Amino acid sequence: MNELKVCNKVEGAYQIIGKKWMCLIIHALMEEPKRFSEINTFIPELSKRMLTERMKELEECGIVLRNVITDRPVRTEYSLTRKGHDLGLALQTVETWAEKWM
Repeated sequence: MNELKVCNKVEGAYQIIGKKWMCLIIHALMEEPKRFSEINTFIPELSKRMLTERMKELEECGIVLRNVITDRPVRTEYSLTRKGHDLGLALQTVETWAEKWM
């Protein structure tokens, strides 16, 4: 039964990071919080509609935090939660592998 729980958790993680653009969005946020337009510039092939959808999904999963800054002009920044940062660290291992083998 314990192996099934672990398997389900791993499968859940792959369902999140397996969606197109998720890993690149997390990568974009690893260094510092970014505004929507900055993420879109970082990944130019990603449409604004798809970025909006992915950001909502990441927020619902507790990976990304959306912060509205009420200064003038009002702006929204996105940052990784602790959970998201830990995922980003795990994905850096994949990036290292990709640089070596792809």
